[in-house]
Amino acid sequence: MAPATDVIVLGLGGMGSAAAHHLAARGARVVGLEQYGPAHNKGSSHGGSRITRQAYFEDPAYVPLLLRAYELYERLERDSGRPIATLCGGVMIGRPESTPVAGALRSAERWGLPHELLTGRELHRRFPTFTPREDEVALYEARAGLLRPEDTVSAHLDLARRDGAELRFDEPVTHWEADAGGVRVHTAQDVYTAGQLVVCPGAWAPALLSDLGVPITIERQVMYWFQPTSGTGPYTPDRHPIYVWEDTDGVQIYGFPAIDGPGGGAKVAFFRKGAVCTPGTIDRTVHEDEIRAMADQVAPRLPTLPGSLLRAATCMYSTTPDEHFVIARHPRHPETVTVACGFSGHGFKFVTVVGEILADLALAGTTAHPVGLFAPGRFSPPR
Repeated sequence: MAPATDVIVLGLGGMGSAAAHHLAARGARVVGLEQYGPAHNKGSSHGGSRITRQAYFEDPAYVPLLLRAYELYERLERDSGRPIATLCGGVMIGRPESTPVAGALRSAERWGLPHELLTGRELHRRFPTFTPREDEVALYEARAGLLRPEDTVSAHLDLARRDGAELRFDEPVTHWEADAGGVRVHTAQDVYTAGQLVVCPGAWAPALLSDLGVPITIERQVMYWFQPTSGTGPYTPDRHPIYVWEDTDGVQIYGFPAIDGPGGGAKVAFFRKGAVCTPGTIDRTVHEDEIRAMADQVAPRLPTLPGSLLRAATCMYSTTPDEHFVIARHPRHPETVTVACGFSGHGFKFVTVVGEILADLALAGTTAHPVGLFAPGRFSPPR
């Protein structure tokens, strides 16, 4: 097939928009395809805020990528003129052996990241909104904070377009095919050819990457914004950090400071507590029993926060069995196709560096970044 352009990017959410930007910035001819509008709310890159942190409890192997991601976020803000990151600090709370505390401490010590360990009483004195139990502690990281996902996606799209990328929205992809000579992508409106394809499908991975050999589960998640009974004053970013909190049963919640003014409330959510769904079957209605469960989980820990519900919204996680990402050349099409999927739950903070990695892989076939953890072959049965 004769390529009409250099690279097609399939999906222009968090990862795809970053890939389009980095590819276009390197002079590649880029066509980006997205089934919805720019920075839409149908997938996983919306909701007003996402946590960012470096003392990474999931695995110390992520830390080098996070250090680079922070550099690229600063560049993105400077180049786009959009506010993206607010480093208001963050706390991982739970018993000393809990996953957020023990895992964050392991990464902080492994990479020499600045951090503090706080007793429950010290945590409450510093941040009176929190009321931890006597047996709970916290790891505080000053370089943690939040990202604005819609602004991040929009900034990457703006810069990609500035550098010549052709971005096409409201154009769903029906299927794609590849051989050693290039790729062909079919949409509802047209057929596109290119030398390379970068697939960033989000929750649509099971359909668009069915031959990847990676089992990806799609889950419905809910985000909640509550108006604190005391008002948002104690929850502003200069007084209240982001947090991840694990209880004695292993249930985790996470939350943010109030970033949208006195009437915007403070956002909280359960981490990985959702029903399996598909993009076509997800229930977008948030039900009363879900709201009660969230308020009941928050009330003992941040007593003034549940207050009254302002709004709630759904999103989708797309998760691999080991909860690590997939970033690699497609094992069936290693000469022409690069894939990035399985990010949900903890992926958005990496979008800047993933965009850089995907540009490396699409244009050079390799990257200097440490991505061995994300190889799809880890799910292949041994021979």
